[in-house]
Amino acid sequence: MYRRVNSGRFIGLTTFLIVVVMAVFTWVMWGMAKQVFVLSDVMLEMNNSIKSMNNAVVGMADSVTAMNTNISSMVTDIHAMSGSVASLDTSVASMSGDMTVMAEAMPEMNATMLNMSQAVGKMSYDLGLAAYAFSQPMSYMWGNVMPF
Repeated sequence: MYRRVNSGRFIGLTTFLIVVVMAVFTWVMWGMAKQVFVLSDVMLEMNNSIKSMNNAVVGMADSVTAMNTNISSMVTDIHAMSGSVASLDTSVASMSGDMTVMAEAMPEMNATMLNMSQAVGKMSYDLGLAAYAFSQPMSYMWGNVMPF
């Protein structure tokens, strides 16, 4: 048996099998190393994505804080506007009453304007007579005998 173990064919075959096993082992380790390299690249990309997402969340938190401040201000303004709208409602109701009084007074005002127009017409006629009297005093006194 000693002789068989030390024979050239056995040593050559054993060496060849060791080389084949080592080659397969090296090929498997190379594949695993390649997968670890890809995994590390993926993890680096994921780290960058997480950093980017963190910055987006921080920006969003700032925006929400600003929006909360704006909403608080808006609530105050809406509350003040509510009081103004109530005051406006009262003013519109008062104005509606005034318009009703104005509408009721309009016929009386029309009649007054008609009477005033008639009075202005009579006054114009009287002014014409007075102007004639000043420009033709003799004719006016004698009763308009000579109409010129």
